[in-house]
Amino acid sequence: MVLERVTENDLEYLKELQPDGWSDIIPAFKFYSGSPYCFPIKIKSENIIVGIGAGIKLGDTGWLAHIIVRVGQRNMGIGSAIVDHLLGKMNEEGCMCISLIATELGYPVYRKFGFVDQTDYVFIEGNAPLRDQCTSENIVPCSPTFADEIFSLDQAVSGETRRELLSDNLDNSYVYQRDGKVAGFYLPNLGEGLIVASDAEAGIELMKARLSRMNKSVLPVDNSAAISFLTKSGFSEKKRAKRMILGKEFMWQPENLFNRIAGNLG
Repeated sequence: MVLERVTENDLEYLKELQPDGWSDIIPAFKFYSGSPYCFPIKIKSENIIVGIGAGIKLGDTGWLAHIIVRVGQRNMGIGSAIVDHLLGKMNEEGCMCISLIATELGYPVYRKFGFVDQTDYVFIEGNAPLRDQCTSENIVPCSPTFADEIFSLDQAVSGETRRELLSDNLDNSYVYQRDGKVAGFYLPNLGEGLIVASDAEAGIELMKARLSRMNKSVLPVDNSAAISFLTKSGFSEKKRAKRMILGKEFMWQPENLFNRIAGNLG
């Protein structure tokens, strides 16, 4: 088996590894292959890609993502080889803690490497978007003047340094303002639509704006205010997934995360 970095030339071949029920993996690997803080890798056997995965460095923390093994090639140590390589790379890059969101297939592998459960993410779905919700006057389009407040709020909630990631996705985004300050933000173009807020009022109003166009949310089980709002709005839980960590745990505020980025970044 040969382990190499994924390049843009590989993207068309990755379609063969697309898991059922996942969003398209090609845009994610296009992002990874073009980002200096991402480390996408592939394992080839007899010149065929049999496994892929990525590491994402965010300051002194990081994420493992999109670890996929080709059907028919599983239970042969390929997934473990990918995880082992990426953990070594992230350690070299100075990451003190690695996070991930585990699938049922991947969970036993991650446990073997020492990952422990941190919280559950809840997948909640309604029959239709919430089109009858009024948009708060406190929600305004984002402008460059809000950037530093967004970065500061995000770091306080996520516990991670995501400035570079967020700065590339501020176009066509929104903030919730209160008394001239940013109390929350919504980035529609970042993954599934990241929503972070300092309190439930701001977070739920931003959720209403997002859910006027879609009928799904994914957020930590710790955010009881958001889950209560969704339940009262006719949404119901469909499944859960484990968020896991390895290394020095950092402080974060899951109750202030009102919609995750995606499975690759929490």
